[in-house]
Amino acid sequence: MFKIGEKVVYPAHGVGVIESIDEIAIEGKSIKFLNIRIVETDALIRVPVQKADKIGLRKVMDEDKLDRVIKVLKERPHKEQKQDKERISWTVKHRGYLEKVKSGDIEIVAEVFRDLMLLKKEKELSFGERRILESAQQFLASEISEAKGISLKEAEEFLEKLFSDVLEEEREE
Repeated sequence: MFKIGEKVVYPAHGVGVIESIDEIAIEGKSIKFLNIRIVETDALIRVPVQKADKIGLRKVMDEDKLDRVIKVLKERPHKEQKQDKERISWTVKHRGYLEKVKSGDIEIVAEVFRDLMLLKKEKELSFGERRILESAQQFLASEISEAKGISLKEAEEFLEKLFSDVLEEEREE
């Protein structure tokens, strides 16, 4: 399923490169491991091949997925969803945002980024909200960078421009 040199996404860590695939004997059983070097932090993570799906390891998004992510970023939550979120305590919202970012599902991470950017437009974010926003932005930018074949800085600028265009369109309505 995965090959040496392939770029993958490890939830909560971001984009990495499979450096090697090792077979190690543990308690008499032979287990294959993916050795993944995380691009952003240069950390090496060892993942058992048989658990790759369970932990959410996946290939970097393709153009179709990128289009869906952009669509998510441009969408606005329905009025009912917004009202429901306003009724939820910060602790529950915080935990929900963290779980969504850690899920590694790029569309869900895009929702978190979008929702916190919209909230930032309305009020100053708390420390916790800012940290989650930064984490979601970093995760999105690193994967967009790989998917589009651009630098991380260009991906961050792409996100900023996309979101400022969306806010501008919203003001015009």
